[in-house]
Amino acid sequence: MPKNSPTSLDPRSPLVLDTRELPRRPGALRTVKRVVSAPSDLGVELIGVPEGAGLDLDLRMESVSEGVLVSGTVSGPIRGECGRCLREINDSVTVTIQELYAYANSTTDATTAEDEVGRMQGDLIDLEPALRDAVVLALPTNPLCRQDCPGLCPECGVQRDDLPADHSHQQIDPRWAGLSQLTRTEE
Repeated sequence: MPKNSPTSLDPRSPLVLDTRELPRRPGALRTVKRVVSAPSDLGVELIGVPEGAGLDLDLRMESVSEGVLVSGTVSGPIRGECGRCLREINDSVTVTIQELYAYANSTTDATTAEDEVGRMQGDLIDLEPALRDAVVLALPTNPLCRQDCPGLCPECGVQRDDLPADHSHQQIDPRWAGLSQLTRTEE
């Protein structure tokens, strides 16, 4: 869960939500629909969202007694490489976000640990930690270009899809090589 950042938030940052126009009474609701640039390092080793790619935010900010509940979806492109054959993967991801951001000095401060729930900084919410958690957890740690990807030949490193069906690296022990000649002459 996101923690309160030690530095103040920039309200102009695309992943900072301003709640000034959201009344602080339970049930008040505002929607946020925008496209933002993806932050850097949004992914895992083999696959992720390219830095600067457009992320579509479709969110609801709802006042609740303890703070603001942010929920909705985030979608965007993902790029990476197959964990078996190293081919490029271009796809998209859509994740659901639901995160409570507590008001300062609410009873949530006394009833939860600091890292259990997000904290507001004044009227601002930093959405990046929740977005990062949701996207990274949705990505496969071993992405595949397709489910039945045969991968690479372990001997020569060529993609198995590009090799003939009879491809082989069978090496005959030189001590037995003479016997293999016997089977070939009988065929």
